[in-house]
Amino acid sequence: MPLARTARTPRPPRTAVSLAALAVAAVLTVTATACAPQSSGNSSSGKDEKTGTLRVWLFQEVDNKPKQQVVDETVAAFRKAHKGTEVNVEYIPVETRAQRVKAAFNDPKSAPDVIEYGNTDTAGYVRDGGLADVTRDFTGWSESKDTDPTAKQSVTVDGRIYGAPYFVGVRALYYRTDIFKELGLEVPRTQAELIATAKQIRAAKPDLYGLAVGGAYTYGAMPFIWSHGGELAQGKGGSYSSTIDSAAARKGIKAYTSLFGDDNCPAAKCAGMGGNDTVTAFASGKAAMAIGGDFSHQAIEAGKVKGAYAVVPLPGLKPGDIAPAFAGGNNIGVLKSTTHRTLAVDLMKRLASKKTQSELFDAMGFLPTFSDVREQVAAKEPFVKPFVRTLAAGAKFVPASPAWAGIDSSLVLPTMFQQVISGKKDVAAASEEAAKKMNDAFSSAG
Repeated sequence: MPLARTARTPRPPRTAVSLAALAVAAVLTVTATACAPQSSGNSSSGKDEKTGTLRVWLFQEVDNKPKQQVVDETVAAFRKAHKGTEVNVEYIPVETRAQRVKAAFNDPKSAPDVIEYGNTDTAGYVRDGGLADVTRDFTGWSESKDTDPTAKQSVTVDGRIYGAPYFVGVRALYYRTDIFKELGLEVPRTQAELIATAKQIRAAKPDLYGLAVGGAYTYGAMPFIWSHGGELAQGKGGSYSSTIDSAAARKGIKAYTSLFGDDNCPAAKCAGMGGNDTVTAFASGKAAMAIGGDFSHQAIEAGKVKGAYAVVPLPGLKPGDIAPAFAGGNNIGVLKSTTHRTLAVDLMKRLASKKTQSELFDAMGFLPTFSDVREQVAAKEPFVKPFVRTLAAGAKFVPASPAWAGIDSSLVLPTMFQQVISGKKDVAAASEEAAKKMNDAFSSAG
């Protein structure tokens, strides 16, 4: 899923590598079994022209110039390798991508050959027959062996591959080093210690949130559910059943919602907060801790806490455990309707290559999807290390169903959290209602 652009302000290129913001929010992929994936091979048009003009749609960033410079270099190398080809790159707004892409699927003549898309868009795009199956191309690509497994999962639908991972983003725990030093606190090693420390800070400093949390911050809450052994749903393809009301998931919901109250983050203020709100609270000096992404770094660096904070992986239940994080990010894919399939696949690989991803990290702060390249950028930029450790510990995605988009947009999980936080329902009743809504969505998407 494209991580929310409001949380990211990319920086211009500079010689010293520093992490810029990526984007928030959201990830996964996959389609109903009723929609049979196209087998890897020729485009649906039956044509595979080796010359001509390729159209590419990429996402427009807040500051797009650094990204464009990297893309221009990649395109220039592509054109040099393929005489008689031209490439027309258009940068489209993330917010209107759904309408643009749907129109392209319905009118192949106006459609691009290559697109950037959010990894939670994969399921719907495959279901709608828009993305080409590039399984053989991807698996035969020498660089693909170093792709992080969670990133590869984000382009995989029922065992077939529909693109190449472009970048990834995860969250970790930001904390105020000055506050911890003043109060003589140790960095929490478990979630129980995290909750206790948050409340200890609030007691000592009533003007601060111990840990900024949000009732509408789905992806900040998920690590609590996952670390307790809970899952959002179980199943495969179009056949999913919600497990948000399982005993394990309820333990995680209870742990997360225990952070809402006058002893940490008052419900009246925090119940409606989303991820960006919690990061803003931390950056502005109103919170001692927050769960933020690698893509939140620049916003925090621009805030009042610059020079007085550090980042560690969000702890799990036992000392040394890292809570599973939601992995967001974007992919590059080829449209099934292309009449230049071979050229489009080559351009996809070049845009998502190790070289390009490394350059995009330098220019934009996008975290690479290749394990070896991530280690390299972490060595250059120490700030990245907690996020690399989090990914290495095992990130997670939302259910692999096209129903997820509706579940997310209808705020099923935020409503559940807010019902518990407000006291309108207990964890059991709220999670049971959420499970029913999710199952209705899964059924309708089948």
